[in-house]
Amino acid sequence: MAIDFNLPTNLTLLRIILIPLLAVVFYLPWEHARLASTVIFTLAGITDWLDGYLARKMGLETPFGAFLDPVADKLMVAFVLVLIVQQEGSPYLAVPAAIIIGREITIASLREWMAELGQRAKVKVSELGKWKTSAQMVAIGLLLYGEDVAGLPVRISGYILLYLAVILTLWSMFNYLKAALTVIQEN
Repeated sequence: MAIDFNLPTNLTLLRIILIPLLAVVFYLPWEHARLASTVIFTLAGITDWLDGYLARKMGLETPFGAFLDPVADKLMVAFVLVLIVQQEGSPYLAVPAAIIIGREITIASLREWMAELGQRAKVKVSELGKWKTSAQMVAIGLLLYGEDVAGLPVRISGYILLYLAVILTLWSMFNYLKAALTVIQEN
């Protein structure tokens, strides 16, 4: 089977390519490094939305794109969470980051296993999962930037949204595991 490198797939690949660039920029000894890192992360988030939108709108959905998109998302989220935790060195960030990363690994594995059982639809992305992702991405962007803007508490807002994302993360994981359990009991 040939892999079709169409526009949505190329946007997904761009998101993966942005990871090492973000790492280099994040560690640059430059006063605007965090702002530049946040811009790169935001660009990655836009490509995440845009690749899915274009794939559906232009009829360019492919099995490879469907595989690669969540991989790119999870790589970017896990990588940036590790950067932020390393920079802050706080258990108040490390614990939520571990929960989010652990959930992503668990659900990715669950989806793969359910696909082997021919039951992938039981654990497809839900509306709750989309809300979780939105809260998570905004929280990570705010924490990545980390500096107040015009008196607005960016860092504190990032923490609040991160904890909201953790609640949504656990809730959605429970829902996915519950759906999988029904399939397990049926088999």
